[in-house]
Amino acid sequence: MNSLRLLGLFLTVGGISVTTPVTAQKSTSQDYSWNRLPVIQQPVFKKDTFSIVAFGAKADGITLNTASINNAIDACSKKGGGVVLIPEGLWMTGPVVLKNNVNLHLKRAAILQFTGDFDQYPLVEGNFEGVRSARNQSPLSAANAENIAVTGAGVIDGNGSVWHMGFRDRFTEREWKKKIASGGIVSEDGSRWFPTEKTLKGHLTRDNGILKDGKTLKDFEHVKDYLRPNMVVFTSCKKVLLEGVTFQNSPAWCLHPLMCEDITLRNVYAKNPETAPNGDGLDLESCKNVLVEGCTFDVGDDGICIKSGRDEEGRKRGMPTENAIIRNNIVYHAHGGVVIGSEMSGGARNIFVENCSFIGSDKGLRFKTARGRGGVVEKIYVRNIAMRNIVGEAIYFDMYYFTKPPAGVVVEAAPAVTEATPQFRDFYITNVVCNGATKGIFMRGLPEMHVKNIQLSNIVLKVNKGVELIESSNVTLKDIQVVAEQNNPVVYLENAKGITVDNINYGKNVPLLLRVSGKNSSDIKLLNTNTAGATQVSEFLHEAAEKALSISTAKK
Repeated sequence: MNSLRLLGLFLTVGGISVTTPVTAQKSTSQDYSWNRLPVIQQPVFKKDTFSIVAFGAKADGITLNTASINNAIDACSKKGGGVVLIPEGLWMTGPVVLKNNVNLHLKRAAILQFTGDFDQYPLVEGNFEGVRSARNQSPLSAANAENIAVTGAGVIDGNGSVWHMGFRDRFTEREWKKKIASGGIVSEDGSRWFPTEKTLKGHLTRDNGILKDGKTLKDFEHVKDYLRPNMVVFTSCKKVLLEGVTFQNSPAWCLHPLMCEDITLRNVYAKNPETAPNGDGLDLESCKNVLVEGCTFDVGDDGICIKSGRDEEGRKRGMPTENAIIRNNIVYHAHGGVVIGSEMSGGARNIFVENCSFIGSDKGLRFKTARGRGGVVEKIYVRNIAMRNIVGEAIYFDMYYFTKPPAGVVVEAAPAVTEATPQFRDFYITNVVCNGATKGIFMRGLPEMHVKNIQLSNIVLKVNKGVELIESSNVTLKDIQVVAEQNNPVVYLENAKGITVDNINYGKNVPLLLRVSGKNSSDIKLLNTNTAGATQVSEFLHEAAEKALSISTAKK
């Protein structure tokens, strides 16, 4: 790949060249493609405007304006909808609930500040990490609403720090003294700070508020403050728009559309401290027809994340996140730039990601699951991605998330395939440049269910280590350039089948190009590759057979 071509890719990723339309011709879920994208319906609002000031709101940063704001929303919705205006100023409030046909609009100098008074947030039946749970009411929510929006250029602040536990080693001496002076409880060993006694009890019991085995909301009152709410939760809503607003300092996840249809996020900024627990930017869960464009994420956990429920509950729900367009976004600090999983038990399909930049995130493209999840993730299309200074892997597939993979190269007895067996298949990733990462590509499937049918092409990786594929099948690496500091080997394959490496450029004086490990490795092809740059082309370990590899039309 020449320098002009690389430059063109970076310009495209940076958003200078944007040609894909917002909507395309309506099609079935089977035939979506880059030339035939899903249609995302947009909400439309009346021009009637209801200022919260007319309902008694005061921008003094002290007055609790919960009733004034919700009364304005109710009045607007009952009259057929329109705009509820939040003018310039600092507006303190408790939970706000959006209603049908209402556009909550924040002026540029408006700050909607949610109170740190936990008593304003009653325990409600919610959903957290893919299961039905008791949670404190979300600061901003809507349920079964249609034609709703949050727009403008203002800031919505969830006051997350008052909910978060504090770790001594993450504070300066001055910050720690200030935290202690604010109240709360310090652990016996002095290493942690808890906002309240209920937060401490929740931490000690690890009670996540899951509503099962006959438990009700009352059963969790003793740990209420531990059950941090997601900041913005829209449940079973249609025609949703978030545009222009900064959402920051969420108690848990920042933006959580759940079982929504036709949702658009445009030019949104999601911002959380790096240390924010569960500080995800966007979690699209069991949503259909989604557009995320021009947004910026700088958060404490995953940046843009696709989910669909957890384990049996997610499988019973049976609602994949599908038909999503994610483009022209920037992710700074995050655990992953664009992520699928791990709560993806309802599946995900027809996800289109293009023209995105990841700068300083822990991982770039991150796909994670584990045994017990179930769910099929398929038809994932990614192109034109630029990454810089990725802490871990640039492209990452792992089916052992939060579980222990086998130690060493062993042929693990494969459990039977059931509905609880997750699947990653049919991914198409092209035009990716990464300058700086611990590893370029990492892929680890299960013995009973490989990561399979993956096509990666036109990829440039300047990394510490190159490519590692474990328990993977039918993977094509085509037109790959790997500049790796540790290149012994450049490509590592373990119990991998049907792997094609076609035209890999890896430099000169490389000790080993390809290491094949494990007796289940087979049908590996090295094509159109100049092998002269490697001291040793291939190596076979742990019962791998030399016949597993064929080299054809190699360049000399």
